[in-house]
Amino acid sequence: MPDPMTRRSFHHTLAAGAVAAAAGAAMAADKEPPKPTEAPFERDYPPPKFTPSFKKPLVNLTLARDFVIFAHSDLDMVKTLLAKEPALLNATVDWGGGDYESALGGAAHTGGRDIAEFLLSKGARLDVFCAAMLGQLDAVKALLTAMPHLIDAKGPHGIPLIMHAKMGGDPAKPVLDYLQSLKPKP
Repeated sequence: MPDPMTRRSFHHTLAAGAVAAAAGAAMAADKEPPKPTEAPFERDYPPPKFTPSFKKPLVNLTLARDFVIFAHSDLDMVKTLLAKEPALLNATVDWGGGDYESALGGAAHTGGRDIAEFLLSKGARLDVFCAAMLGQLDAVKALLTAMPHLIDAKGPHGIPLIMHAKMGGDPAKPVLDYLQSLKPKP
């Protein structure tokens, strides 16, 4: 009898299907998938007085997107791409409408403990969502004590903090219990 589908395996199945479909369509057409376009914008305010100078090239958008997608489920590819381009570690991708996600964010909301721990060991920036998934109760308590409004914070794709704790499984159960004590079910 097959194992029951978990939220994580369902998410991975959907993500893998979407990635495969997009890749298949691109390969069938023998070209890259279409690149996202930047939303139209015109300043209606004075520009900033500071103008940054870019001393290094920007990280390639396709590479950054691939890295974040692989961070949802494929530690080997995360290691491969990070070795290829170390600047990916804290890169974020805007999936549209300001839905920014880093590799660590992807690992956190899918319960990818192995990927999250690898990224953190390389210097990724820990956030409350990842701390919740990893079961780091002291860190979550400290952040929520300092900033109680974080209980309602949303991570990538609008996924709530409590869902990150649920995705952490048994190691994150104390965090889940703590979050539920702060915000009991109606």
